[in-house]
Amino acid sequence: MTAEDLQSGHIFLLDKPLDWTSFQAVNKMKYKLKREFNLPKKFKIGHAGTLDPRATGLLIVCCGKFTKKIPEIQDAPKEYWTEIKIGVQTESYDTEKPEILHQDISDITEQQIKNALEKFVGEIEQKPPVFSAIKIEGQRAYDLARAGKEVEMKSRKTTIFYIEDVKIDLPLVSFTVGCSKGTYIRSLAHDIGQELGVGAYLTQLRRTKIGEYSIENATSDFLENDFRFDNTLND
Repeated sequence: MTAEDLQSGHIFLLDKPLDWTSFQAVNKMKYKLKREFNLPKKFKIGHAGTLDPRATGLLIVCCGKFTKKIPEIQDAPKEYWTEIKIGVQTESYDTEKPEILHQDISDITEQQIKNALEKFVGEIEQKPPVFSAIKIEGQRAYDLARAGKEVEMKSRKTTIFYIEDVKIDLPLVSFTVGCSKGTYIRSLAHDIGQELGVGAYLTQLRRTKIGEYSIENATSDFLENDFRFDNTLND
């Protein structure tokens, strides 16, 4: 690996840890690459699809001339391992905010849960979470929400290709979901709870695939003091 190789184009598959933003992960990597390879100040690097701080898993980072591949990778289908908790909600639809609106789930059956999940497979209308990075009149929705301002999110069409490997251990339900670009799994968790009539929120989320790229080939070595270049892609 040389500075010329990196500037010609390289793809790194990162396993983003919990509570890191995608921006922080890319910045950490940029710093280490520039330091180790004495790269120019304007060295190009960026990620191909944001992963929420409360999510872990596959974050694709493109550098050099391969930053041109970012739009193509962003458009690819995604896969996530998902865990939700039913019978309770949060304002953020995930663990960022405290639990509210607890409800009794003693009458909820496993078959009801499986039936509810099946209803979301296919093209659906989905409202993004208020606590999201979507811009509203030039401001991020999460900034407005955290400032206590009322935010109206518009519905959008998205596609759930499959929901499989369902495991139920109430109040927790986990499954693997394949979806199109722009799908909010937090909103999916919330909507499943509404379908069941008892509420739900996202407790864990791990991105496992983006198109042809898999978490199995990803590395978290960018957190180490000495960066290693195992498990990277270059084509």
